[in-house]
Amino acid sequence: MKPAHTDVTASPDRQHLPGDCTAVGSILSRIGDKWSVLVIMLLGDGPRRFNEIKRMVGGISQRMLTLTLRGLERDGLVTRTIYPTIPPRVDYELTELGHSLKAPVQHLGSWAFENLPQIQTARERFDKNAEAT
Repeated sequence: MKPAHTDVTASPDRQHLPGDCTAVGSILSRIGDKWSVLVIMLLGDGPRRFNEIKRMVGGISQRMLTLTLRGLERDGLVTRTIYPTIPPRVDYELTELGHSLKAPVQHLGSWAFENLPQIQTARERFDKNAEAT
């Protein structure tokens, strides 16, 4: 089965390109990832060290935090600064682009925390109804 209509109308001031949705999707999957949201929220208060971030983000493994920070750095949202001390000190902080994302991500995170009880109730109701059928 193939969709018959795949052309999406773009805003009048910008021509829609076929790869735009894929590109935007890859960005949204990065910044919509639960670990990225939490890391961006934490780094919004200023630079932090790796272990400090790991302690503050409960439940994240060292590997997942490394992958999350690398992805954010690759996308230009986070910078990593290495200080030549013994042991080496590494700080992570938001770039200018990362700071521009701080407010929307904090709103999203706040919305999730505020609505968590309602969402949990809805999930329980849904699961109970699904078991009954």
